[in-house]
Amino acid sequence: MNDTKILIIGACGQIGSELTLKLRELYGTDNVIASDIRKGEQEVFKTGPFEIVDAMNYEQVEALVDKYKVDEVYLMAALLSATAEKNPAFAWDLNMNSLFHVLNLAKEGIIKKIFWPSSIAVFGPTTPKHDTPQYTVMEPSTVYGISKQAGERWCEYYFNKYGVDVRSIRYPGLISWKTPPGGGTTDYAVDIYYKAVADNKYTCFLSENTELPMMYMDDAIRATVGIMQADKEKIKIRSSYNLSAMSFTPKEIAEVIAKEKPGFEISYEPDFRQAIADSWPSSINDFEARKDWNWQHDYDLESMTKVMLENLSK
Repeated sequence: MNDTKILIIGACGQIGSELTLKLRELYGTDNVIASDIRKGEQEVFKTGPFEIVDAMNYEQVEALVDKYKVDEVYLMAALLSATAEKNPAFAWDLNMNSLFHVLNLAKEGIIKKIFWPSSIAVFGPTTPKHDTPQYTVMEPSTVYGISKQAGERWCEYYFNKYGVDVRSIRYPGLISWKTPPGGGTTDYAVDIYYKAVADNKYTCFLSENTELPMMYMDDAIRATVGIMQADKEKIKIRSSYNLSAMSFTPKEIAEVIAKEKPGFEISYEPDFRQAIADSWPSSINDFEARKDWNWQHDYDLESMTKVMLENLSK
């Protein structure tokens, strides 16, 4: 394991920053190269190798892979749902071209394994909303969802056609106290904790009964590492695995926060993100991930809330 050289593209993002630290803990600091289009404020460039790279520039990515003799790439660079709606053409270019670059490097045998994140955004208004199955109708209505669905198809194609070992999970909304919200529709569930600690009140951009699938970041990082460390034979799905931990509404999360923070108040002013949320599932069936590579989550809404408020209060 300690000989594996890992490159993380998009290491300063919400997931990438925490994933980088976890992988350095597991594989050794010098074996995990963090990269992004610019330096963030996180620990990622203070705790090990860091390089500036444009994920859309094939030559830059290839040069980085060659410089460090990279075995595995975690491609975390993307424009998220709400941000992507403001700049659709750029979102498509970033989300798709960066994926083709790493798929083609693997096709040529230059890298051995890829992790590429998908999302519940691949589903759309015609998808069954409750207990959404692994295989179902997928008609996404956002640029982010369209690019993720297309990416899933390309991942499966490169596996079937060229034997590329690419692995993927469909992240639900992710919640962390270590990095602030990053432009996603589920980000209210991060922001609400920040505002609860700072002001003991929050104005939500979704309506009170909008139920969405969510996950605490520690579980998401474990799932990411888990699928990449699983034996190749156990990975039966090469598009992307459904992944689930909990589902809740803004009203429900506010009630749990109020138990920890008496007097906490929430109000609702739904904006353009409401339509995005309405097109997504309210709960996810992740039976295949649990069966194939033994995925299981640790955190529910109550335990996550305790950890979030405790750490943000510090």
